[in-house]
Amino acid sequence: MTSPERETLRFNPDNATTDVVERVHAPDGSTRVHKQLRRTGTGTDAPAHWRSSSTPADWNHWAREAEVYADPAFRASLAGTGLDLPAAEVVPDGDTTSLWLEDVPGTAGADFALADHVATATALGRWQARPPHPLPSWASRGFLRAYSTSRPGDPGLVDDDAAWRRPLVRDNWPVDLRAGWRRLLDHREHLVSVVERLPRTLCHLDAWAANAIRRPSGEVVLLDWASAGDGAVGEDLGNWLPDACFDLFWPAERLGELEAACWPAHLDGLRAGGWDGDERDARLGVVASCVKYAWLLPLLLERAAEPEHDAYHRPVDAGHLYRQRGLVLSHLVRWCDEALDLTG
Repeated sequence: MTSPERETLRFNPDNATTDVVERVHAPDGSTRVHKQLRRTGTGTDAPAHWRSSSTPADWNHWAREAEVYADPAFRASLAGTGLDLPAAEVVPDGDTTSLWLEDVPGTAGADFALADHVATATALGRWQARPPHPLPSWASRGFLRAYSTSRPGDPGLVDDDAAWRRPLVRDNWPVDLRAGWRRLLDHREHLVSVVERLPRTLCHLDAWAANAIRRPSGEVVLLDWASAGDGAVGEDLGNWLPDACFDLFWPAERLGELEAACWPAHLDGLRAGGWDGDERDARLGVVASCVKYAWLLPLLLERAAEPEHDAYHRPVDAGHLYRQRGLVLSHLVRWCDEALDLTG
């Protein structure tokens, strides 16, 4: 009997919940994606900020993604929204759980055109317009605060003149970025609290292009639901937009164009789905979520001294990467200022 061929797919190797992600080619020509989840406390060590948890409400609960795929009510709730899940078989096996997922055909998020991003923003709005009450038992709580404050990166580097003189930073970042990021850090607690007080919904909480595939029929399949849970209206879009540029899937010079198309589409989706809340709250959910990235600029300052750089686990030109990320970070400063204006 011929053994199936296995093709390793790109994933975050530091994330303690995941052992492997691979495409499995069966002898009959069919394919499935195999993702193996690892129970907390087993397997290799992981960096502190990627360690998994055995507490169901924690953002990094090891078994959440399996629970999402095994929840028929949640799968049914996506019908008619424009979002979809891959077909899935969940197979527990001692300290691991295997997810056997549909190898979804279509356009990968890394290759999305503007219309695909707009379709995703609209579908997210339709889905999040009427969150389930109560939230599913597997839903995370307190994601934004727990995630954003657990990342590496020394905020003190923002005030370090030597860090800003490193050639990658000096030659590629806007001159006003330093003062803007200091302003964001000074209002970090305020921004997190703002997001926590906004109208709640069920969020993916890792909505970005690498976790999306658009079927030929038009539905956007979202993958990697490992963090999903309680979030603010608008919060997923606030992640989707900058992350498309941070990992070089969309040119940072066109981030304003992307936002100008996706924000009204997202609001239209919310309205079409029956959400009757204040537009200001949805907008705050987008722009105040800039605080999720408060750690990133300090980490980039630290890494600017390294000889090699990557984006989404692939080598890239360092100058191009820092120019692109500098533009996105400046955009987030404008979001910060907008959020502060909206909250008086």
